[in-house]
Amino acid sequence: MGDRPGRKYTAPVAHAEYWSGRRVLVTGGAGFVGRTVLRELDALGADKVTAPTSAECDLTAPDQVSRLFDSADPELIIHLAARVGGIGANRERPADLYLANLLMGTYVIDEARRRETPKTVVVGTICSYPKFTPVPFQETSLWDGYPEETNAPYGIAKKALLVQAQANRAQYGQNAVYVMPTNLYGPGDKFHQAVSHVIPALIKKFVEAKERADAEVVVWGTGSATREFLYVDDAARGILLAAEHYDDAEPLNLGSGEELPIRDLATMVAKFVGYNGDIVWDSTKPDGQPRRQLDTKRAEELIGFRAATSFEDGLRTTVEWYLAHREEAEARSS
Repeated sequence: MGDRPGRKYTAPVAHAEYWSGRRVLVTGGAGFVGRTVLRELDALGADKVTAPTSAECDLTAPDQVSRLFDSADPELIIHLAARVGGIGANRERPADLYLANLLMGTYVIDEARRRETPKTVVVGTICSYPKFTPVPFQETSLWDGYPEETNAPYGIAKKALLVQAQANRAQYGQNAVYVMPTNLYGPGDKFHQAVSHVIPALIKKFVEAKERADAEVVVWGTGSATREFLYVDDAARGILLAAEHYDDAEPLNLGSGEELPIRDLATMVAKFVGYNGDIVWDSTKPDGQPRRQLDTKRAEELIGFRAATSFEDGLRTTVEWYLAHREEAEARSS
């Protein structure tokens, strides 16, 4: 995420003139990424944004999706709405996660097609990649195998939306694009144990262990699996750049391009939290996908996107946010 040698990097930004006066529908606007996207849109002066909560519009119900489009009359859609969770949630509720994600995206994309909405940005997931994918993951590898088993129902449901977008583009000329962010983190993430991903789960675990003065912390897996992380502000910027500049049937990776072993991540979290005990790895629990790192060249070439936040800075900020907002952070969402 740091700059390349000999090259000064200035993060590209979305353009206010593009967003001003444009009618934008953001699904999932109350979620982790959605709130950040809305904040970015507000800073850009976007003044015609509709972002219903799940209580206001159930996107798994086609009649409610139709009424939403009647009200918003969008010119551009950013489909962020998703039901997500970490390994635990994926193992306990695979059918729920599959069906909800499939239906939400299907109805939104199809309603946009029927109404000839000028552009739709569908946000997918790195979980759609095959379990064993050559590293770094290139977009052309997406169909080369089955996803890691605990992620498969969610990942395949999201990947089906890519097929729908491509089919609609081919048959109807629908301008629907599909972006795949890597693992996201940052302030505002979900810290409830039923739905949290690896970074918030580890932060919560180490903070509580420090408070109890535990001699050790047990972490799932062997620590050998690797992940790539993208700070949520960078992800929001990438999504808005894709909305402005990307028009292609093929999916587009959004990531930092840096790979980090979970063992090193746990050590960093412990350090930032101030936990000084031992870390014990429970190898009877799953690691998930063995390795994750995206090839991000196409995003840089086609929309000018590169991550601008160093992982250490982003992780430190996330820990600080959690400590200052624990009740909000630990409230269960979905």
